[in-house]
Amino acid sequence: MSASSRGAALLRSQQRSICLQCRTQARVLAPAVFSNVAPRRFYSAEASAIPSPPTSTTTLPPPHPPVTTSTGTHAATSTSSQIYRIKSGVILTRPPLLTRDLTPFEESFYFYQKRLNERLTAPFRKDFYFKKDTAADLDWRIKLKERHGVPAKDIGRYNPRGRMAWNDEVLVGSQTSSRKHMVEKLLADAEMRVSEDGEEIPAEDRVPVEKPMPRRTEADEKGDVKRLDRALDKTLYLVVKKKAEKEGEEAKWMFPTGVVPTDEGLHETAARILAESAGVNMNTWIVGRVPVAHHVVRPVFGQKDGALLKKGEKIFFLKGRIMAGQADLTDNLHDLVDFKWLTQEELRSALAEEYFHSVKGMFAER
Repeated sequence: MSASSRGAALLRSQQRSICLQCRTQARVLAPAVFSNVAPRRFYSAEASAIPSPPTSTTTLPPPHPPVTTSTGTHAATSTSSQIYRIKSGVILTRPPLLTRDLTPFEESFYFYQKRLNERLTAPFRKDFYFKKDTAADLDWRIKLKERHGVPAKDIGRYNPRGRMAWNDEVLVGSQTSSRKHMVEKLLADAEMRVSEDGEEIPAEDRVPVEKPMPRRTEADEKGDVKRLDRALDKTLYLVVKKKAEKEGEEAKWMFPTGVVPTDEGLHETAARILAESAGVNMNTWIVGRVPVAHHVVRPVFGQKDGALLKKGEKIFFLKGRIMAGQADLTDNLHDLVDFKWLTQEELRSALAEEYFHSVKGMFAER
């Protein structure tokens, strides 16, 4: 007897313990027999049987927004445009002109890379660069002897082809990899040892090579914060000092700022304020039209009647670059009395704490 026949026999005997396959085949082959079996009901069928509530055809009006009552003494109807002035400012920067100083670890790492390069590259072929028995060839021989047979000029006493070539690391505390030591060695090696006639020049008659300019300038030594040729490995920011509004108040350092009129954009106001504040003797560039920082000064209200005593300020700062020139506060239109070019570390102490906190996110890494 097949599975379908057995399933049909079970259905005739009113038994329910049959498999799903037999039930399905019996529904197709013998619908008359299967008609006396109660259909299966699922949870979804029960859920669909629940009648949904009748929908109303009338449209309800939108709910009213909640009314916020004033918790202060001034009226709650004051809008932002009535109690705040919109201002635009420019953070004028001079980018770094030199790379930063290397850390001792970085100096040792690059020095190790030079020695490793000497080990892995092909040997130096002097015959390709120097003609035999010429002044240049004689000068090369003398310098090679002074370097203990090492062609490289700035890797110290190390032979990459000898039996101790594996020992190419610098010992802790050694000054061989320091910038000062390497500059001295390169300058001494650059001095000519042989004259044009092929005669060796005595040490006292050798012409010294001009040394590179120091990284610290005269302005760094004197502490002159108005010059742009200082802190060459860091970014400088222009800040101005505005005259105090009232007697007894202390003048504050800030970036050049001014009120934005209705017919100007933020970038247009920033360029105009910079020219009115620091003069036109500067070649500057406003980097973009999107503010890079903003600062909010809260309005001042009377304690008794809640009257507005002083409007607040919303200042949006744009970034600028100086390529040439210098700031000049002569005949400025914003009551400015002084200016400085400061680094990020110096701005922390010069600006007010809240003011610095508002703009510190746009400062460069160095």
